[in-house]
Amino acid sequence: MIKIKNIYIKDIQAGDKICESFLVTEKNLAFSKKGAPYINLRLKDKTGEIEGRIWDNAMEWDRLFQRGDIIYVQGRVASFKNILQFSLFEIRKVDDDKIDLPDYFPAAKDDPDKMFDDLMAFVEQIRTPCLKELLNSFFQDETIKTLFKKAPAAKSMHHAYIGGLLEHTLSVTRLLALMAEHFKDINRDILITGGILHDIGKVYELSHQMMIDYTDQGRLIGHIVIGLEMLDTKIIQIRDFPVQLAMELRHVLLSHHGVLEYGSPKRPKTLESLLVYYVDDLDAKVNAFKKFIDDSPDNGSGWTPFHRLFERFLYKGK
Repeated sequence: MIKIKNIYIKDIQAGDKICESFLVTEKNLAFSKKGAPYINLRLKDKTGEIEGRIWDNAMEWDRLFQRGDIIYVQGRVASFKNILQFSLFEIRKVDDDKIDLPDYFPAAKDDPDKMFDDLMAFVEQIRTPCLKELLNSFFQDETIKTLFKKAPAAKSMHHAYIGGLLEHTLSVTRLLALMAEHFKDINRDILITGGILHDIGKVYELSHQMMIDYTDQGRLIGHIVIGLEMLDTKIIQIRDFPVQLAMELRHVLLSHHGVLEYGSPKRPKTLESLLVYYVDDLDAKVNAFKKFIDDSPDNGSGWTPFHRLFERFLYKGK
């Protein structure tokens, strides 16, 4: 394998002339008001993403590469409405034997084996035998275990990198353990089990081969229902699993997005499900805030560009 990448998106500034390789995550052929074709792109490496445009000879370039390809490009970077935009004038597809995949895919900073061991330590603390057996049945399944350690937690919003699901799940579980100490009348075992399994369906909802995207199952069914089906499959295999306990655990998974508008079939109606919802949402938003701040250009301002999903500028500090 020949390492060819030297410039990363986090280091690119307006005015730079760039000759470098990037992963194409989005590609759309469009037409200007005058009818001239051009190509909209999103280019990615392990440090971030940047918008790209191909203004000249768009129809010819369009045939040379696809979404999911890694391309070597030449062009110049400008700032448009405080967002960096890469205008490309030379492109070629990179041969597979010259690709070092970790250059293009961000990954969790912590070691996945260490994070997984830390999560399993919470499993060992479960006192309800059938819940401990349930969790072990998930994570002693080599297929689920392998996918869980590599899967992202989302396509773009939060923990959108290799190992992101494990990192997010461990963070949520740690926070829930603190909540269990603070609040009274909480069933800690349901709370921790629900926290560990709340996003388990994402191992099949998202693919992460050349880029993070939804699988057919993810688009048609979604991780909440996928996770519930996985949960039911495991519960059936455990002898005399209490019906009431199974129902309350199902409710945690079904309600962890909190409101119907965000895809939850049910809103939280137990203390455990309420805590899982808020802690899950909090951890996701903190990660998204931090990543956007870390990825924002170092232009001397104490503020990030406008965040379209949060609908605000974020303060970086001086």
